[in-house]
Amino acid sequence: MFKLRYQTPPDWSKIVLNDFNTFLIDHAGAEKKASGMAMSMALHYADKPDIVSAMIDLSIEELEHFREVVKLMSARQLQLQKDEKDPYVNQLRKQIRNGRDDYFLDRLLLGGVIEARGAERFGLVASALPLGGSPEEDALKKFYVAISRSEERHQNLFFELAENYFPAHVVSDRVAQLLDFEAQLSSKLPLRAALH
Repeated sequence: MFKLRYQTPPDWSKIVLNDFNTFLIDHAGAEKKASGMAMSMALHYADKPDIVSAMIDLSIEELEHFREVVKLMSARQLQLQKDEKDPYVNQLRKQIRNGRDDYFLDRLLLGGVIEARGAERFGLVASALPLGGSPEEDALKKFYVAISRSEERHQNLFFELAENYFPAHVVSDRVAQLLDFEAQLSSKLPLRAALH
């Protein structure tokens, strides 16, 4: 539906693979937060049945991803950590406007933008992981391929929901603004063994 305006540099994948345990811990936290965000939206927009249904399904899927990442962590004897503030998500949230309709639109569109960045980066991880090694390595690569595809579906879901409530030109104009901001933000944040 749209393309990100900043591509993550190849060095990010190298940083992730060199400290994959740290990345897994961050990934688990990101999936848990995504599940919580979806449930929050379902409750906040309880008068909109399509939002409630979609966000419950999304919350369950993100929680399943969380469970799978925790399994990967357990195999490496890693423990869950306390949530850290995500500078990327926090800066994006500051772009949410006041006013009922603007707030609703921005929450949906930022959800889609964040999922798009996740799809891109999980795809980079999948591409960087070796194939043809041990069964565990092959399974890890397949997992990140699947996660990337899932994030692409989520991205599209948020935009489809937005277009249920707002004219297409309003959605596309606001997406353009948010993508410009997201590109500037992503280009300035330091590369680290984390999703964002």
